[in-house]
Amino acid sequence: MLQAGEPVAEDVETQILDLKEEHGRRDKTGAVGPGLPQNEVAARGLAEAAACMANTPGGGALLVGVTKTGELIGTALDAEWLRRRIYELTEGKLTVDVQPTTVAATRLLVIVAPTALEPIRWRGKIRWRVGASCEEIDASTWHARQLSHAQYDWSLQESAVGLESLRPAAVAQARDFLLASDEPLAAELATAPDAQLLRRLGAMTGGDKLTHAGALAFVGREQPCLDYVRRDHAGGDSTQRVRRIGRSLLEELAEVFTHVDANNAIRHLPQGLVAGRVRQIPALAAREAIVNGVAHRDWNSPEPTLVEHVGQTLRVTSPGGFCGGVTPANIITHPSKSRNRALTQLLADLRIAEREGIGVDRMVAEMIRVGHGPPEIQEIDGPSVRVSLVGDDLDEAWMAWLAELEPREESRDLNSLLLLRHLVRHGWLDVICASPLLQLSVGEARGAIVKLGRAQLAGAPVLERVRGVPAEAEPAWVLTAHAVARLHTSDSRQGRRARLPNREELALSYARARGRVSTTELGSMVHASSTNVGGVLKRLEAQGHLRPSRRSRRGPGFYYVYVSTASEAADTGRDG
Repeated sequence: MLQAGEPVAEDVETQILDLKEEHGRRDKTGAVGPGLPQNEVAARGLAEAAACMANTPGGGALLVGVTKTGELIGTALDAEWLRRRIYELTEGKLTVDVQPTTVAATRLLVIVAPTALEPIRWRGKIRWRVGASCEEIDASTWHARQLSHAQYDWSLQESAVGLESLRPAAVAQARDFLLASDEPLAAELATAPDAQLLRRLGAMTGGDKLTHAGALAFVGREQPCLDYVRRDHAGGDSTQRVRRIGRSLLEELAEVFTHVDANNAIRHLPQGLVAGRVRQIPALAAREAIVNGVAHRDWNSPEPTLVEHVGQTLRVTSPGGFCGGVTPANIITHPSKSRNRALTQLLADLRIAEREGIGVDRMVAEMIRVGHGPPEIQEIDGPSVRVSLVGDDLDEAWMAWLAELEPREESRDLNSLLLLRHLVRHGWLDVICASPLLQLSVGEARGAIVKLGRAQLAGAPVLERVRGVPAEAEPAWVLTAHAVARLHTSDSRQGRRARLPNREELALSYARARGRVSTTELGSMVHASSTNVGGVLKRLEAQGHLRPSRRSRRGPGFYYVYVSTASEAADTGRDG
């Protein structure tokens, strides 16, 4: 109809399709002016319409550059700029796909708005499509209606692809993944005939068509799913590249895994540590990062998931921002809200990745166990999610120290690893700093500290309370003198310098966080007599960081008060 230049019938616009022209292009006479690549007025109008579509169960599409009557006026809006602006204008809650198309020699844009996982407000109001218009609803109505559509999952829907399109190499790769797990049930599944294998994996519908997840995994798509780039060092030329069309996701994953392993150095460690052979970037962490980059991404985008392997750093960038309320501050503990539940489950059933929701935990724990920092997970422009695994030198001293923990499960427990890493880096902790570190409530963080407090290191307790803390204050914790001595011994064997903060650094960080510090507290933290640490606090007073709680500087209960800097006071004012 549009191609032929015919008028559009009134019923063309529906609950899932909205025809849009750019706001801001017509003058007072109604004449259409020239289009611009960036039009803020148009972006706001389209963001409002896209939010309405996304709030509607099943989502919908906007066709930009067309009047309500079907007149093709076209658009010059830049697709990537518009995609980013809609994301920003909806406060990071809506990631749309924006694709140019040409109809009757006129450039148009197709904006696909997926179903929102939480209501998207525009100017404080929630709207969704009722027929061809947007109507306001309240939050309770939205949630009630969404419950009946909560099982919608694009990757679970039937595709147009049948068994005849299966790539034999993809099916063979699926069987290899199953057999590599060394699980009896997986080995039995690997021997099933093709159709039965796909049905048991949930990759086929009752109509003998592949689901979208099955089509991606066993057939592929027009564009590559993955783009792997290897550079020996930052700024260097690429030495290897894997970006091929005409293959399935499973084949692409297998080849990328092979390249990552080949470029991930192996260290041979003494028996008794984490393992006899350890890769520079833990293999499980690397695999989880790559698989998460395809399992949870936005498949409306034609862009591949980018895997950059530079030196000993692995960086995975996947299209689509965080969804379902996930942020870097809660990603460890927030319930998983995958965009593609069926695809995520398929990859788990093939034993390629962990079950939905615990892949991030695995990455964090694996990196910390070998002495690396936790993964750096952030949302960048696009929007996209970027996961960086920085595999600098393996810390053999740290691994040897962890190997002495009893029970042994503590050296694999994510909360315990995060707490121990913080103690070694900062010298002390309490529930106030542990809560955001573990991404748990204060009560849950307290439980994690108590649990670690029951552990032992080489037969002696690993934690102890700081003495001198006021009865009304939250207790603080430090490593025991025995645990510190074992760490120093392990460091010296590996030729490392002592890693704990010095006394001034420790006293200052403690006072800054808790508002005060006494000689009893500092002496307890460094396992020394309180009379031997008074000079440390006097020096911090002379530097303007502390002031005495009383002029006499003596008597029971005497302590020093932390003095805020001008910049800290300004930050406090802004926070308030």
